[in-house]
Amino acid sequence: MRWIWIDKFLELESGSHARAVKNITLAEEHLHDHFPGFPVMPGSLMLEGMAQTGGILLGEKNNFEHIVVLAKVPKVVYHSWACPGDTLIYTAKLLSDNEKGGTVACEGHVGDRLVVEAEIVFFHLDSNDPNVKGVDQKNFVFSMNLMSVMEVGKAGTGD
Repeated sequence: MRWIWIDKFLELESGSHARAVKNITLAEEHLHDHFPGFPVMPGSLMLEGMAQTGGILLGEKNNFEHIVVLAKVPKVVYHSWACPGDTLIYTAKLLSDNEKGGTVACEGHVGDRLVVEAEIVFFHLDSNDPNVKGVDQKNFVFSMNLMSVMEVGKAGTGD
């Protein structure tokens, strides 16, 4: 099963920035245990939502020619929490992009409240590399395939 931690894109400016939405609901099983009596979105899943937003921003800039993988998170700071009923808005700004990968700065807000911020580094795998050829790209979140999933998020407005 693939875990998608964003619901739709609000904005994607190629090579610059992206904004995505994650609606948090009690329908998500993990919230029943994290924490009992005070459900909050786990920090690791907020980080993954930011990584998916930033990874797609980087992948799209290069027309998804590379397999984009998360390499490291040199900085992450949690300022607050996000609870069921909250709408978490992720913003990713592309800081650098080269043949080896790229770096994004990300934030997550609930309304005007800053919940989380991070710097995330991605690495490009060469899809022509014989060691990578057998890799099934459908297992990578940062691919063009996910963009088609995000199109579903537009169906409500008809855009």
